[in-house]
Amino acid sequence: MVDMKPVNMEDLTEVITNAEFHPQHCNTFAYSSSKGSIRLCDMRDAALCDKHSKFFEEPEDPSNRSFFSEIISSISDVKFSHSGRYLMTRDYLTVKVWDLNMESKPLETYQVHDYLRGKLCSLYENDCIFDKFECVWNGSDSVIMTGSYNNFFRMFDRNTKRDVTLEASRENSKPRAVLKPRRVCVGGKRRKDEISVDSLDFSKKILHTGWHPSENIIAVAATNNLYIFQDKIN
Repeated sequence: MVDMKPVNMEDLTEVITNAEFHPQHCNTFAYSSSKGSIRLCDMRDAALCDKHSKFFEEPEDPSNRSFFSEIISSISDVKFSHSGRYLMTRDYLTVKVWDLNMESKPLETYQVHDYLRGKLCSLYENDCIFDKFECVWNGSDSVIMTGSYNNFFRMFDRNTKRDVTLEASRENSKPRAVLKPRRVCVGGKRRKDEISVDSLDFSKKILHTGWHPSENIIAVAATNNLYIFQDKIN
């Protein structure tokens, strides 16, 4: 359906990282690339979709350009919303929500762990910068969730613009226990309930997440453990 391979493999500059069909229109699919772009294709135009119908990419701010720019812009996951109106993408530091009718820039951008921006050099040296995090919608497309390091996972409410960091670990995941929000301290004086960015365990990471299609039940995979949480029932 799509062939991006150059005639000479030495000319390879971009690879497909993810692909997904539209939830309602079986002729439409999207695929993301290692260069941070998303292409929307319509199989009604042609059976082979080397030419896309829509192209989504956020222009890079030249002031933020660095050696790591292309690596952290690579898209590790792409998901259509249940309504089919939006696309959600996950790169190394952010989650973005795109309106299918607006190609020029994302509708929403959420910072997952911006405190790691100053640690990209060490994350490159230990290969963590190449980790592929997934993202997921809740049943009503109003909340999105994705993973991070230290067995943290992040949730963003699109309506209230509130976000929370929670932790999946054996220590605080006893049955019926309520998860407490976690906060990461970047510099200065650390509060009692905060964890220093230098204390984060990068070997503990949540790459895979899932959300029940109709209920507030989530599943997160932390290394070799699967945690299932549900909304607090009064």
